[in-house]
Amino acid sequence: MTKPSPTQPNNPLHGITLKVIVTELVGHHGWARLAKAVPINCFSHDPSIQSSLTFLRKTPWARDRVEALYLQMISKA
Repeated sequence: MTKPSPTQPNNPLHGITLKVIVTELVGHHGWARLAKAVPINCFSHDPSIQSSLTFLRKTPWARDRVEALYLQMISKA
């Protein structure tokens, strides 16, 4: 699991790319559970990392939910 950069200790997502976030979430939850947690088509219909990244980069509300889910996942680790 990726650790935050020491240059921004109050920002746990600093230095962690969206690709790393999505990849780790898929590895931990799988596509089906991820689609239930964040109900978007790129997670439930023919999911791929690339299609998810494209959608999340264009859709701030979805990216916020994915980042929140990631923060929740790493806080339990």
